[in-house]
Amino acid sequence: MNYAALFVSAIFVNNIVLAQYLGQCPYVGCSKEKGVAFGMGTAVVFVIFMATGITWLFQTYVLNPFNLGYLQTIAFILVIAALVQFVEMFLKKVIPPLYRSLGIFLPLITTNCAVLGVAVLVQRKEYDLITSLLYALFTSLGFLLALMLMSGIRERLETVRAPRAMRGTPTALIMAGIMSLAFLAFKGMIE
Repeated sequence: MNYAALFVSAIFVNNIVLAQYLGQCPYVGCSKEKGVAFGMGTAVVFVIFMATGITWLFQTYVLNPFNLGYLQTIAFILVIAALVQFVEMFLKKVIPPLYRSLGIFLPLITTNCAVLGVAVLVQRKEYDLITSLLYALFTSLGFLLALMLMSGIRERLETVRAPRAMRGTPTALIMAGIMSLAFLAFKGMIE
């Protein structure tokens, strides 16, 4: 697969949030404001990119040679947790308002199934290191795109009068479903 096809596939056709349904917690929880959504999205881009590179190296040079493939999930989660701790300390020191606005969702990146999902998917697809890193970058940019689109829609929906039962999360979930259906239109482009 060439890199242009990988780009289109990872961002639009197989979007991690809208087509593979991974990472729904921060997608719904952090999409109320564009600033928070962008901060969460960029943190996830960094963590997915770094975690994919480190886990690929760890899988290739430690787990596979010593036949420790059964430790893959535990090892990957430890790498992701360490990276999230780094991001959390960085944001707390450098950008305190963003750190406070992300709240509980920042440490939850550790358990974000999109991060672990990308690290496992590159192993399953047997990509080389460069392709794995590009796939991670493109997939995380697709996550950021979905998060920013959802935050824009949710900000606009705040000005609309809706029944009390439909305000907030119910509307967000309905919009997520509609966006997922819209992204299905890209399915025929690349498999």
